[in-house]
Amino acid sequence: MDTERLDRALYDKYIAPTVRKRDASVGIEIEMPVVDMNGAPVDESAVIAAADLFREHFSFDTAGKDDDGSVNSMTDPVSGDNLSFDCSYSNLELSLGKGSDLNEINERFLRYYRFLQKTLSPHGYTLTGMGINPHYDINHNRPVPNERYRMLYHYLHSYRKYENSISMRFHDRPDFGTFTSASQVQLDVEHDDLIDTLNIFGMLEPYKAVLFANSYLPEYPEYLCARNMLWERSMQGFNPHNVGMFSERLESVDELIEYIKSQSVYCTVRDGRYIDFRPTSVRDYFSLDKVSGEYFDGTGYRSIDFVPEESDLQYLRTFKFEDLTFRGTIEYRSSCCQPISDAMTVAAFHTGLSSKLDELHGLIMNDRLIYSHGYTASELQDMLSRRELPPFIDKKGLSSQLVRILDLAAKGLEERGKNEQHFLAPLYIRAEKLTNPAREMVQGLENGLSMRHFIEKYSEV
Repeated sequence: MDTERLDRALYDKYIAPTVRKRDASVGIEIEMPVVDMNGAPVDESAVIAAADLFREHFSFDTAGKDDDGSVNSMTDPVSGDNLSFDCSYSNLELSLGKGSDLNEINERFLRYYRFLQKTLSPHGYTLTGMGINPHYDINHNRPVPNERYRMLYHYLHSYRKYENSISMRFHDRPDFGTFTSASQVQLDVEHDDLIDTLNIFGMLEPYKAVLFANSYLPEYPEYLCARNMLWERSMQGFNPHNVGMFSERLESVDELIEYIKSQSVYCTVRDGRYIDFRPTSVRDYFSLDKVSGEYFDGTGYRSIDFVPEESDLQYLRTFKFEDLTFRGTIEYRSSCCQPISDAMTVAAFHTGLSSKLDELHGLIMNDRLIYSHGYTASELQDMLSRRELPPFIDKKGLSSQLVRILDLAAKGLEERGKNEQHFLAPLYIRAEKLTNPAREMVQGLENGLSMRHFIEKYSEV
């Protein structure tokens, strides 16, 4: 594929949808750990049975089955709400179809959540609001048996082939996708606001780390938000342009397209089978005569050579903190699953601020609290994801700045006229105390509280 054709294909996929006129709407995805309160590994058949009862009760349509014939994705034909499993059967995801009112979306979420809790309870199971499954070292951590997740599991475990050939330092938990849970929100973005939104929200990431950290992993005790590090130091981060933040400020749509061309493709599908291969930049991939990869033939992995096709662009899967999608939305991906009582905080925060872009730009661009010490936004995000705040941070000033950001989000929500600003209340408490769910949990565990206490607390509505 020549450069002009590739540029056009990328423009049509990512940029053109932002030009189309749409009603502003919100899409929310909440992944939640499934935990056996008796301390045993989650029995996948029990979780599948609970999902089947959910499907029957809410009259959801079957949207996907695993290789064993179990329904693992189901959708409401009216609202577009979906229940599925992200990577493993111990990580349940509720995706709430596009809506305009966070209160209405929350009502649907709670209706689904309460039913699932009632259905799982006889097995001694619960869903809880944590970014790391607290039984990550107990559960089987097996991928859902289907083409996509089998490929992803195999791909993430392939890091050992590259440890000595690239400078990147990989962690040793390639199964992390089976036990990490996120709270993600998709917001429509207008073409004229696209670049500013990516830039400004990128600079906001260090502050978000302070507010939303909820993925403590004892193997990496310095982090309160280990989830992002797990993505960045895995095969997903083989090409750093596929994960995390934009390293440089974007100036135009043309620069964004060039950046997308620098991101890597690592999988595609031929004859219904997923193939994974060494990550290759989009710019280089479509200039190759052939690509060598591996696929699962039903019993084991086999090598295959194939010719790149333009349709392979649909398998360009990136995990930027601010990820432009083919729907004309930006997906905000960096936040951990929150305690269930605070489930709408992530969506409310981003929704409110997205309508106050100019004011947010002024607040962040004039920031001297964290952006005056010689560190990039990406470095600061990592620093503020840790338990110990950097010594150069003025804690009182940090608290005040967080409150200013939240005030702006509240103003944006208030102007929507839907009485949504109450969802920000837990974040004000966090900002004033410089705490977050992970910090509260770690301090509680060190003071003698049990993990069971926090599993139950973070599962409360």
